[in-house]
Amino acid sequence: MTSSRGYLRHFHACNRHDLAKFVPFYIGGKKLGWVTKELAARLPHEMDFFAPLKDGIMLAAPLDDFTARSEALAKAAMWISERYNRPLRHEMYPVIENWGDQSLAQIDRAAVPWFGVKGFGVHVNGFTRKKDGLHLWIGERAADRLVDPGKLDNMIGGGQPIGLTIEENLIKEAGEEAGIGPALARTAKPVRTISYLVERMHGLRNDVLFVFDLELPENFVPRNTDGEVAAFHLMPLPEVAALVFETDRFKFNCNLVVTDFLIRHGFIGKEDGEYEEIKDFLKD
Repeated sequence: MTSSRGYLRHFHACNRHDLAKFVPFYIGGKKLGWVTKELAARLPHEMDFFAPLKDGIMLAAPLDDFTARSEALAKAAMWISERYNRPLRHEMYPVIENWGDQSLAQIDRAAVPWFGVKGFGVHVNGFTRKKDGLHLWIGERAADRLVDPGKLDNMIGGGQPIGLTIEENLIKEAGEEAGIGPALARTAKPVRTISYLVERMHGLRNDVLFVFDLELPENFVPRNTDGEVAAFHLMPLPEVAALVFETDRFKFNCNLVVTDFLIRHGFIGKEDGEYEEIKDFLKD
């Protein structure tokens, strides 16, 4: 039985999946994701550019370039969107095996979990130093968000669209979500990548988060400009830690980012009974 308190429970929750429900999804001979067995059975009958395999499903071999593959995935995403009654996001993500690879196709953000392909994002811990210790700026997600509305969030967080470098996306998200200019955003320090695989959103969230720490002046106050954040709260580290440890107030993956911050800044140490197992989850 999963505990209702603790840091470790969030790592287990973000890695809860049963691959027996899924089959591999291939493009150009590469296994790039996972689709449900139901979709794997239906897609080849609905669209002739999908082909069944002994162990999974693939985009048909004639689709051998970026444009053709992307068009096929767009048609499939529209069909699945109508089936699930889930809107497309009209923000395109790369379809790649590892960050830095050449994109084999692009896919609508909403369809990323439907095909179980890797989704990438940037998350930034915005913090400041006060006489009584470290404080974190915590966002409160707007009530109209499709994912975890009203939950608490990292100061900056966003998916990694196709065509942007990590730094370019960080600067874009910093400006949109917290009113931070490029010069200050560029002082953010890369500290970790966090990966997880969890059943969510009618598929698998197969995510890699690029995590940054951004130290801010004591008098800085973030200002949201894109409507995604309803409010910001500056919280001392013990208060943030208690929210992660005792509640589910944070957006599901933000718990991992905050817990990593707590470890790296010495709030959670080896004396904590969960420390070693958390560190195993955080191995790059």
